[in-house]
Amino acid sequence: MPAVETMIAQADSSTIVRLSDAPLAWMNMSDAPREIYLSELIGALSYALDLTEGLPPGHCLRACWLGMKIGYRLDLTERELSDLYYTILLKDAGCSSNAARLFELYANDEREIKRNYATLDTQSFTRVARFVLANLAPEASLREKLGRFINLAMNGEKLQTELVQGRCERGSEIARQMGFSEVVAEGIACLAEYWNGKGRPSGLAATAIPLVSRIALIAQVAEVFYSAGGAGEAIRQLRVRSGVWFDPVLVQTAVELSAEPNFFGALDSADLEIRVRSLEPSIHACLVNDTQMDEIAAAFARVIDSKSPFTFGHSSRVAHYTVAISAAMGFSRQQRQWLRRTALLHDIGKLGVSNAILDKPGKLTDSEWLKVKEHPTFSEEILKRIPIFAELAVVAGSHHERLDGKGYPRGIGGSDIPMEARILTTADIFDAITAERPYRKAVPVHDTLNIMDKDAGTAIDPECLAALKDVIRRGLDCSSGI
Repeated sequence: MPAVETMIAQADSSTIVRLSDAPLAWMNMSDAPREIYLSELIGALSYALDLTEGLPPGHCLRACWLGMKIGYRLDLTERELSDLYYTILLKDAGCSSNAARLFELYANDEREIKRNYATLDTQSFTRVARFVLANLAPEASLREKLGRFINLAMNGEKLQTELVQGRCERGSEIARQMGFSEVVAEGIACLAEYWNGKGRPSGLAATAIPLVSRIALIAQVAEVFYSAGGAGEAIRQLRVRSGVWFDPVLVQTAVELSAEPNFFGALDSADLEIRVRSLEPSIHACLVNDTQMDEIAAAFARVIDSKSPFTFGHSSRVAHYTVAISAAMGFSRQQRQWLRRTALLHDIGKLGVSNAILDKPGKLTDSEWLKVKEHPTFSEEILKRIPIFAELAVVAGSHHERLDGKGYPRGIGGSDIPMEARILTTADIFDAITAERPYRKAVPVHDTLNIMDKDAGTAIDPECLAALKDVIRRGLDCSSGI
């Protein structure tokens, strides 16, 4: 791979292959929507974080509603409210970083483990032990289960701290990469700290824990228990954990707010996204510029690729090759910029696929394969929530379609597949073959191109493949993307 990176990063870009099909209509940029608010963009992308946690869609938005209502009741400043807003929406930004490790420890669907853990009373040793036994390797032998249980029992504290620390550190790094304040980054880093000092990763206690973290934790737990058992159960769990997990003053604030019909009632409203956006202080509401858009897309690509060691760097490499191919095929600078963002986010739906499938060393079962085939649909659904990605969401959702109609998820073929999607498919296949996978080693570039030749005209657009070959042969400088 380094050799390919070097070749693509060398000479001047120029057109070597012309498009046979017109680009998507909006790619002409004559009437393309140009503006989106930061809150709208992050709110839409937060659905991907819900997928990774195995929680119902909209969890982050609902938690944001609850947390912001608490923040307003406390008369926080607009700056504090703005930091709280993004701390909650991005609280799970590091969630994919421990997915592979959880699967390694439990040999089970890590999304199911996370979902079950969200309602676990971790202060009870008996309940924790039952949780471990219930979630351990469902298909393993009794001997293997016993070995895993002993490992978790003996090293549980250390392993839990490792998992939480990795998640918190990665989440705060991603927030910084997106350009958010240090308050937001620290708020995410301290999300799992408890009022009694028995949280992780640092054992902070009481008011040493950032206020945004304390509110975010209450909002998160209240939402989980509300979704599982209603408002009464949510308040009961807050009270039970008051002075243990939670700041008692904040619990009392939440209890008082729960008497208002819209505190929990709004969580089931059809216009929740609009309501949540209205809670961001208007003085801090801002439109996303091109630089921010690129940073956010790149940061979420890190979230996506952190899920499995076998996808590390995949999204950025696919974006790199997509830009190279599209430049060679005559796409404009602005078109390449949007295609790069789409390529960075094309696999965002994989956050909804278990590592038990993604990291499986052997052949997938039919049911497992069906779950894998859902990820382009997830990607499209998430990106369609972002108005300026409306058409490019279809591109992301079509990157596993084939010209012969034998792809997925729709099984469309030929000219029904947008040219942008065919470019993305070519880049995705090239990286998938040249990268190491759990069931095989990386394939050399020369052999990869020979393999792709066999699929030209059926799975791969011949023009896109020709452009990729010319990029590699001539070393065109498309690496920066634009």
